[in-house]
Amino acid sequence: MTDPISRRWVLGGLAASAAIPAFAQKRRAGRGIVNPLVKNRADAQVFRHDDGWYYMTGSVPEYDRLVLRRARTLAGLTTAAERVLWRHEAKGPMSGFLWAPELHRIDGRWIMYFAAGPSGGGEDVFRIRTYAVACDGPDPMTGNWSVLGQLQTPWDSFNLDSTSFVHRGTRYLAWAQREPGIETNSNLYLAPLATPLTLAAKPARLTIPELPWEIRGFKVAEAPALLARNGRLFMTYSASATDARYCLGMLTARDDADIMDPAAWAKSPLPVMQTSAAHRIYGPGHNSFTVDERGRDMLVFHARDYEKIEGDPLFDPNRHTRVQPIRYDAAGVPQFDSPVANGPLA
Repeated sequence: MTDPISRRWVLGGLAASAAIPAFAQKRRAGRGIVNPLVKNRADAQVFRHDDGWYYMTGSVPEYDRLVLRRARTLAGLTTAAERVLWRHEAKGPMSGFLWAPELHRIDGRWIMYFAAGPSGGGEDVFRIRTYAVACDGPDPMTGNWSVLGQLQTPWDSFNLDSTSFVHRGTRYLAWAQREPGIETNSNLYLAPLATPLTLAAKPARLTIPELPWEIRGFKVAEAPALLARNGRLFMTYSASATDARYCLGMLTARDDADIMDPAAWAKSPLPVMQTSAAHRIYGPGHNSFTVDERGRDMLVFHARDYEKIEGDPLFDPNRHTRVQPIRYDAAGVPQFDSPVANGPLA
């Protein structure tokens, strides 16, 4: 895909900079977004709450704690103070890796979903299940957080990357899970919620990884994120191994469809975002959606700025949080341009 955003910045920005005093350039850049937005934060979730704050959470390289920061602007997240909400336990099923937290306001209460496994080494550390912690007050940055419980799904199997949204008055949960009898690492599921951790109906399996770009290294469909625009629901997800092959796919459904019917969702035949060697951004994935201060829709995702990784990609710490605008085609479908290069964002 082409990248008109960064090209426009290069061609126009260089010419304009000569006419702007150095101190003014610095002030202007200081007010803007510079990618990466936040270093060493993977699986990033950023959203603008109705209290006017931007909230951000994500996986830390040590996978040992749940964190949260907030700022009045997107750019402010770069230097915002970060609070540790909860740390993994000394033993038991939540004593190992903590992955992919997501913060949601559900029924007047702050809930953070996350995935966790036990410590101790061996394959057991990947016995990953989804849990939630809850805040006891209205301010997630100052309240006390405690374990709410484990997500209950039909199978006791690997699951992670829960996200929640309200559609036509019903709250849903979308997540990734390995289903017994299907030879994939994870598929995408959707169900209405009865409580934050219990489903109100049998889940619908929306998609399994089967296309060539979804099964590179591992057969993965994970990290769903929902964007509701222009009479449709667009659900992005991440596919393949978590190295430079990682990429974004997308499912689309009509707003008035029965979204619990897998046939209502159409899969894009090609990735909607993937590695840009030209911009030196590798393995874009695990995205979320927000808006900037002007109301522009923005894509938040993580990626590395180099291709070669020593050892397991999951233990490489340099998946950084990035953000860039979303544009729409004439039919109202979101277009995710190639990941822009490091530096100021137009």
